[in-house]
Amino acid sequence: MMEKAESEQKLCTRMRLWEFPDQYVVEPTDGSCGSFLAVSRVDGTMNLIDELPEYDSVRVPKIRPIFGVLGMLKLVAGSYLIVITEREAVGSYFGHPIYRVSSLKVYPCDHSLKHSPNEQRRLETEFCGLLSEAERTSGLYFSYDTNLTLSAQRLYELGDESKLLPLWRQADPRFLWNNYLLEFLIDKKLDRYLLPVIQGSFQHFQAAIGKDIADVTLIARRCSRRNGTRMWRRGADSDGYVANFVESEQIMQMNGFTASFIQVRGSIPFIWEQIVNLTYKPKFEIVKPEEAPRVVERHFLDLRKTYRAVLAVDLVNKHGGEGRLSEKYADAMQHIVGDDVRYLHFDFHRICGHVHFERLSILYDQMADFLEKNGYFLLNEKSEKLKEQLGVVRTNCIDCLDRTNVTQSMIGRRVLEWQLRRIGVFGAEETIEAHPNFDENFKILWANHGDEISIQYSGTPALKGDFVRYGRRTIQGILNDGKNAMVRYYLNNFVDGTKQDAIDLLQGHYIVSVSRDLTTPSIPSQKTGLEAVASFPLAFSLVLVGFFFAAMSLRRAPFELRHLFFSFVWAGMSIAIAAFVRANGRIFCNRPRLHKPR
Repeated sequence: MMEKAESEQKLCTRMRLWEFPDQYVVEPTDGSCGSFLAVSRVDGTMNLIDELPEYDSVRVPKIRPIFGVLGMLKLVAGSYLIVITEREAVGSYFGHPIYRVSSLKVYPCDHSLKHSPNEQRRLETEFCGLLSEAERTSGLYFSYDTNLTLSAQRLYELGDESKLLPLWRQADPRFLWNNYLLEFLIDKKLDRYLLPVIQGSFQHFQAAIGKDIADVTLIARRCSRRNGTRMWRRGADSDGYVANFVESEQIMQMNGFTASFIQVRGSIPFIWEQIVNLTYKPKFEIVKPEEAPRVVERHFLDLRKTYRAVLAVDLVNKHGGEGRLSEKYADAMQHIVGDDVRYLHFDFHRICGHVHFERLSILYDQMADFLEKNGYFLLNEKSEKLKEQLGVVRTNCIDCLDRTNVTQSMIGRRVLEWQLRRIGVFGAEETIEAHPNFDENFKILWANHGDEISIQYSGTPALKGDFVRYGRRTIQGILNDGKNAMVRYYLNNFVDGTKQDAIDLLQGHYIVSVSRDLTTPSIPSQKTGLEAVASFPLAFSLVLVGFFFAAMSLRRAPFELRHLFFSFVWAGMSIAIAAFVRANGRIFCNRPRLHKPR
């Protein structure tokens, strides 16, 4: 196990939140912090105090236990304190407990609103409506003792001085989910309350291989720089940051050895989008195609700085709309490929179809030399480095969810077998399949990993998850895929726009400005013209009513000819409404309305 120098500033692990009329007071109850954190309910200002304020025994303040401060969000006139109210232990990372956030709560510090102009109060109410989405944020993980944003190899490479810094200062800002929310606490130097949080997944199991126990952990770290929902965050921005960028680290600990292997996923790295318009699969649009080579180059420059060599595996279809994206990607990569960057296209759907995922062995054969050359990170019983990972496989499909997760689980399985052979547990030809209990746990590990990443981006578990979970496609799995595809369609069109606005607020991609938001029409709930009355449920209801009356009239047509005429009228009206909704789909969709990025 890796030894790690202890930070000089221990974080508070258990606290009580006191609700006084004019302030909130956070009281440490674990003995780790001497001072109390006071937060003004007027304007959100923070300071440390030595004791609790006095209070009337008749009117005792509300008190509740909390487990961490996520940060502070400033809106038009008020500030909002976000805290962890429930946590769940999910495992350990090199001996340190890891927790999942089970519940968040937002506490308003907005008493100053009483003296604000009416327009500011109205805007504040509209923005506050997005904070309920913050309380439903899923997949948040943290540790009070170690840095979850860093891989095992990067933790090992930290210098002794860096290890003594507060955890937030050690953190990789790409994966620090509450980076923006912590800014106010950082300015006040409140290190003992600065809790780094990642969004992603933390899965873990222990299983026997012969007489020995293997401990396997799988961590996902989601990048916050282009965070968002499936249809509203596609491709890259002009700086090369891509949507749904996730670093996945597979860690194996056994017989004193520690092995780590990293893979990454991320959207096709140039500027493209899909405009939600009620169609099941909106058209792919390449934005500023002349910029694609520069954006792709910038993206891979960042990858090389972090991971060194890169193998880009592109799983999208060769033809159709996906084919146009793949062609543009391949063209841009021609200017980048070299000794430390390779590009490999594998048409997943054409080669594997919907059931023959064992054909991924064809892909593995094409990347085996890269994996062997660039290896994985390995420590021996004395925490001495035996190997280091010198490159990373970057996998993408369109969503970087379903095809990507199947592929990454295959790669992870093969590398884990190499590691077990390297430490003398497996024989030369031995595989994970030869150990049924370990094999089953490994499949579940990757299936849960893929589901959690997928829920954060698309709102549903991953498709094709039955193959990852059971090693084969099942009838139930295919039916679940159909159900989840329909749920994704509904969420993408009618829910995710508001969710995207909430993400942009929390991540600091949209900074509320009084001077701007009082004059711009692009605030959350302002709609004009047709948008003000457009409603998909209303339109859908009118279509159903129209067809109902058409059917009723048609039943009476044999008795009175005029009912045949009415049936055509009602049917025509229904078809016209449906066609109008189809043609004006963007109006009926739930779209993001915060248009000015940070």
